[in-house]
Amino acid sequence: MNQPLPGVLDVQTRSQPAAATVRRLAADLEPPRRQIETAFVAVGSRLTDGAAMLGALTKVFEALPEILEGPQVQEASAHLGAVSGKARELSDTFAREKADLDRLVEVVAAANAPVADLYRTVKMMGIVAINAGVTAAGILVDGDEFDVFTNDIAGLSDSAGRTIQEFAQVYRQLTAEVERAVEQRAHFERTHAHTLESLADSLSRTLEALDEQRQGALAGSAETGRVSRQIVGRIGSAVMALQVGDATRQRLEHIEAALDALADLVEGGTAAGHVVPAGCTGDAVAALAALEQAQLRQSAEIFAAEVDEAEASLKALASDAGMIMAHSREIYGDTTPGKPSALASLSGQLRAAVAVLRDCEAERGKLERVAHAVQGTVKVLLGHVEAVQEIEANMRLVSLNAAVRCAQLGPRGAPLTVIAMQLRELTTQTVVAAQDAMSRLDQSSELASAFGAAATGDAAGQIGRLEQQANLALTLLADLDKRLALALQSLNADGPRVIRELEAAAAGIVGQADIAEVMQDIAMQVAALSSVAPPSSPDPALVAVLEWLRAQYTMEAERQVHSSLFGPRPGAASPAAEAEDAGLDDFML
Repeated sequence: MNQPLPGVLDVQTRSQPAAATVRRLAADLEPPRRQIETAFVAVGSRLTDGAAMLGALTKVFEALPEILEGPQVQEASAHLGAVSGKARELSDTFAREKADLDRLVEVVAAANAPVADLYRTVKMMGIVAINAGVTAAGILVDGDEFDVFTNDIAGLSDSAGRTIQEFAQVYRQLTAEVERAVEQRAHFERTHAHTLESLADSLSRTLEALDEQRQGALAGSAETGRVSRQIVGRIGSAVMALQVGDATRQRLEHIEAALDALADLVEGGTAAGHVVPAGCTGDAVAALAALEQAQLRQSAEIFAAEVDEAEASLKALASDAGMIMAHSREIYGDTTPGKPSALASLSGQLRAAVAVLRDCEAERGKLERVAHAVQGTVKVLLGHVEAVQEIEANMRLVSLNAAVRCAQLGPRGAPLTVIAMQLRELTTQTVVAAQDAMSRLDQSSELASAFGAAATGDAAGQIGRLEQQANLALTLLADLDKRLALALQSLNADGPRVIRELEAAAAGIVGQADIAEVMQDIAMQVAALSSVAPPSSPDPALVAVLEWLRAQYTMEAERQVHSSLFGPRPGAASPAAEAEDAGLDDFML
């Protein structure tokens, strides 16, 4: 019988690890494997939920700049600009009308002196007419016909007195109308002091704020896009890093199966249905122990690195989420509960503006009525002036007739001649005073015509159209405000949830690196199962066991570790081809 070479028997029969020890090591891998599975499923679920909510929020806010720059907002801004412009135009018009009204007061008041002169002149004319009658009665004798002094002059004087009386009364009415208009305008100005200008400024500021928000949104969209792309990248990094959880779980399952096969080999000489000769048991233990400790060490190293990467990505993702939400709040407004929105403030401004514009047009309507009254009064006064001129013409004829009669009387008619001359002078003065008064009042008519025409026009129609424009602007902006409000409500509701989910996902990763240390400890114990190197030329039965293990792999990294120890699988065209096939397998998984 041939004797074994010296030392060979010692190597082959060296004490093998107990099967229970090997099975215990396999069992020791189950808790970290289950812990990894549970933790990474929870983390993946939180990441999925958080990323989905964050993606939805990001899409909402990425769409807002385009909405803010859209035709609806531009149309609304144009309508608001029209209301603001009308308010400013009315403010300027009121200033001009006040100057015109003040000028009207001056012109009407300036006519007071000529009217007073007119009244005094007519009064003197009445006195002279009475003197004419008395004088004529004293010097006439039977047969003299001097009705011109006793009747004609008195009649014309009375007619002039009545005409001037009516003239003065109409003038007083005109003065009262103008004073009332001035008082009403002063009351309106006290009530609405600087209202129009303030409204115009307020609307202008609101428009500027809306434009600034649009510009800020457009400028901020670039930053939003950058952070969004960064978030997408971090989510991708986190997802890739989290895949290590499933990969490590599978590798641990494979290592557990290999250790169970090793325990079967130690216990019964078979592994995975393959009988290993008794003389090859030591080689098999050395090969499997070396293989599984290498697999376990590499799994632990990859797991530790990827866990650190996943934790960093998740923390950065939570930070980015907080950043993009703060950025959105900064651009699109404060979301403090109970704080009125910019649109609510704008709506109040517009309604106040339309109400004030209506009041202003109503006030200008009063001015229009005053203008008509002034023009009508001036026409009446002009009629009285024409009557005065007619009386003056008749008085001249009467005076000429009186002069003829006085000449017939000789020296006895001298007093009547003086009276006739006085009447002609007074009549002339009456006409001059009346014309002087009318020259002033004609100016008042021109002024009234000017601001009356300005106050007329399509004022009510303009305000109605402005109100329609304001309402249309509010409708357009209300839709925008609703979308902004919904976006901000989503931000307030989902934003904190997103951050909580991402922070919880990051927290779920914390501590997982400790599992890598457990895996390293178990790897050291697996390495201690054999103190010899794996065989360089393994027995065919051992090769069959190793190929069975190779067939269980689902990760390229597992195949690479295996190939580094025992070469490529038998019949493989080349290591590169094997790697390519393995990569396809990974992809299909």
